[in-house]
Amino acid sequence: MPPLLKFCVVFYVAFIRCAAAVILYRSFSMSTSCYDRALVYSSRPNHSLTPDFFLFLFVSYFAVGIPNVRWYGIEGDYNVMVLDLLGPSLEDLFNYCGRRFQLKTVLMLADQLLGRLEYVHTKSFIHRDVKPDNFLIGLGKRQSVIHIIDFGLAKKYRDPRSHQHIPYRENKNLTGTARYASINTHIGIEQSRRDDLESLGYVLMYFIRGSLPWQGLKANTKKQKYERIMDRKMSTSTEQLCKGYATEFRSYFEYCRSLRFEDRPDYAYLKRLFKELFYRKGFQYDNMFDWTVLNLQQERSRLPPERPMLSAQQPGAGDVPGDVPGDDQPPANRMRESQQQQSAGVNDVPADQVNREPSQRSGFQGQAAPAGQNHLSVHGSQQGETPVGYRTRSSGQ
Repeated sequence: MPPLLKFCVVFYVAFIRCAAAVILYRSFSMSTSCYDRALVYSSRPNHSLTPDFFLFLFVSYFAVGIPNVRWYGIEGDYNVMVLDLLGPSLEDLFNYCGRRFQLKTVLMLADQLLGRLEYVHTKSFIHRDVKPDNFLIGLGKRQSVIHIIDFGLAKKYRDPRSHQHIPYRENKNLTGTARYASINTHIGIEQSRRDDLESLGYVLMYFIRGSLPWQGLKANTKKQKYERIMDRKMSTSTEQLCKGYATEFRSYFEYCRSLRFEDRPDYAYLKRLFKELFYRKGFQYDNMFDWTVLNLQQERSRLPPERPMLSAQQPGAGDVPGDVPGDDQPPANRMRESQQQQSAGVNDVPADQVNREPSQRSGFQGQAAPAGQNHLSVHGSQQGETPVGYRTRSSGQ
């Protein structure tokens, strides 16, 4: 049997009846290599995930923004898969930045997040749970790369070989997070690529607005709450949702809602929509997100004030300008007096300290400045450093 075919057979057998229950091991210590950190999926039998999901992760090895599979195997009664451990989620960073992102950050995120969804869709999957908690920044050199995670609700929307699309269905239960779910998902229509994109639009508006109009609604049961969210979402027009913000956001929603069930979205058009706005505003694509800037500011505020370098021509630390004899005399007189002091072996020591012991003289006369006194290093959020100050993830409905 060819090695590749053998690998596929073993892989399918190992995961044929497994699904993931996530155990996260997070560490922000920079003393540990990124490759030593891992996200471990321990899986039990008889769950909903199919081997296609695991195969997707393997064929996506080294894809930008997709966690790499480091190891998989059997551990006791569990099938285990080890993925790259990532940094905080966009929800964590949103809280860290005061629950609002600037337009520049939102547009840079839009470009990356559209790319992640496009890649997932090209592999014949839809995510079905697009929300800030499921996008994480990388660690170390990958801090500026947004990664997409949590494929627990992912589903194949077409046959990978024939590209035959799944059939249109109705009366489906809501799958995903109600806050970001598309209107079609609320009314029970089978999800497709268009629904992932509409959910992403709600995520972007959540970031730039600070909240969505259907947040905080009260209800007695989850079903009633979902119905209230659906009613508010359907009654909120794109004009109302995007009022006060660039028209590109409204155009984004209008395009997503115009797509038919099997339509392939024009990802390039959507990216171009936001990129043109980005450059029209004069922004630079420097990966300086709001949390990056805030982290740099906080790091700089912790540094002690820089002290000036002492030189032989400056007064000592304990001297007061004007105390040096002859300081108010003409240059010629000061020169003659200096020569007289040198001949007497004084060497620029103030007159009131000539007869003192060296240890009793004020200032740093004849002494070296303390090591490192004038060479303060700036500990900014550079590549390879882990951002500090991020709050614990707190996701809400």
